[in-house]
Amino acid sequence: MTSTPLSVFVYGTLKPGGFYYKEYCEGRVIKSYEAIALGQLYDLPLGYPAMAAGNDPVWGYVLVFEDPDVLKDLDELEGYEPQRSPDENEYERVWVEVFDHHQQSLGFVWTYIMTAEKALALGGVLLPEGIWIHQSIL
Repeated sequence: MTSTPLSVFVYGTLKPGGFYYKEYCEGRVIKSYEAIALGQLYDLPLGYPAMAAGNDPVWGYVLVFEDPDVLKDLDELEGYEPQRSPDENEYERVWVEVFDHHQQSLGFVWTYIMTAEKALALGGVLLPEGIWIHQSIL
């Protein structure tokens, strides 16, 4: 029995070359491609970003994993447990539509978002260009 590949939009430390890419993604990703999701991107002083709901382009990558069980590891990294209330999670895992550079839909994938209120409470700074480039964790 084969499983359906799992696609996840990443915009921070899980991007290729990012701080957590090697540990969580290397050797597990069967395909990756640049993509854009709509939201608001914040640079957190914790050394990683957060995407909140919004209508601005957020630039990142879709990572395609052959093994859908990788979601358990990503959930743990992102401080997300489906059984907890959203207030108790650091991020929420949600379906988002992603687009190519010509604004054509590439379909829906998983991603992790944070409320804008939580990002601001953590000292987040809005990145209006929608690109997070830091690659280290404090």
